[in-house]
Amino acid sequence: MPDTRRQPEATVRRWVAVPPVSPRRGRPEPPERPYTGPPSYPAPPRWGFPSVTWRWPTSVPGTVTEHADPVRRQWVLGGRVLVLLIITATLAALATGAEVWRYVLLVRSRDSALNSSMVLSSDALVVSASVLLFIVAVVTIAATYLWILRVRAAIAEQRGVDPPRSAWRIAAGLFVPGVNWVLAGPIAAELEHLASGYSATARPRPSWLVLAWWAAWAANGVLVTVTLLWRTRDGIQVQADSVLLTAITDLAALLLAALTVLLVRRVMSLLAPMAAARLRGSWVAAVRDAPPPELRPRRTPWARR
Repeated sequence: MPDTRRQPEATVRRWVAVPPVSPRRGRPEPPERPYTGPPSYPAPPRWGFPSVTWRWPTSVPGTVTEHADPVRRQWVLGGRVLVLLIITATLAALATGAEVWRYVLLVRSRDSALNSSMVLSSDALVVSASVLLFIVAVVTIAATYLWILRVRAAIAEQRGVDPPRSAWRIAAGLFVPGVNWVLAGPIAAELEHLASGYSATARPRPSWLVLAWWAAWAANGVLVTVTLLWRTRDGIQVQADSVLLTAITDLAALLLAALTVLLVRRVMSLLAPMAAARLRGSWVAAVRDAPPPELRPRRTPWARR
């Protein structure tokens, strides 16, 4: 017997594609609100930057810290050495003037009596200037030695060569009395030679600045030795000559500090001709033959960040 039940008819569905409603037409932009001042919170917010002093982004905890290259490190230390050298030259000039004033008072004391306050002021100025000059000179020499080590590291990093003298030989050539009169010049000539980019095997040819600095260094060492030995003698005339020798020694220290400033600046400029300190204060005057920059698309206020 055939099945008389009615079969369900197939359902036909039609899909109609409708273009989406534009956000601009379907959702109007809210008007811009006037500025009402900085935001205020009922309690201190728990977000923000870490409560530390300002530091470079590479030094923030959790990020990779990049150390400055040796060239930049020698520039930083070299700038501090220059400041110390200028202070040393200023104190040397003050000490020279104090010794000259004392010598003038000694000359005047042969014919007439001197005012006690004037003598005490001269003695105080001489002692204070001499002590400050000695302390600052020791600090400056130590800082200059550290700067020389930084320069050696910068030369090894930039030129790919190692200086011929080791650190202890440089220390002996600068700090051992008598030896430093002879070896200080070759050390400065080697630094200038390698910083200029010449080969380490070539013979250094010192410039006039290095030769003048070497002569001032040796003359200063000789004058210091002669002055110390002369002060061990007795006699009024010996004391007057000691004051004059001390004034000449302080003047030689002033000349040596000035030449050292020029030498340090020369070596620093040879290692980094376009350092950041020279670019400070520069600005872009014009940009030519460059494609226009790509503008960032405008974001709607309700767009997802």
